[in-house]
Amino acid sequence: MYAVFKSGGKQHRVREGQIVRIEKIDYLIGEIVSFKKVLMIANKDITHIGLPLVSGGIITAEIITHGRDKKIKIIKFRARKHYRKHQGHRQSFTDVKIISIISKEDCLQDGS
Repeated sequence: MYAVFKSGGKQHRVREGQIVRIEKIDYLIGEIVSFKKVLMIANKDITHIGLPLVSGGIITAEIITHGRDKKIKIIKFRARKHYRKHQGHRQSFTDVKIISIISKEDCLQDGS
């Protein structure tokens, strides 16, 4: 089973047990987080595609670590004009481990 969810303006395709690097979110290491912006859930038999979100779809994950990526150098240069501009950027990230992927149908089957 896999799912596609949205976090930090990006879409991530994940499976249970997978570790994913997403944009930084403000939670402590070891906390459990729920992502409710689920765009698609698929297993062997059925694929649920949201319009735009899957109703009742929840992905739970555990915060593993926070950090910063390697530095990206941005250089602007104009030939013969004696113009150079140097800039750097380091993006903050959070690594999460996907614990479970739940769809509305899973909740209905467990309840009956």
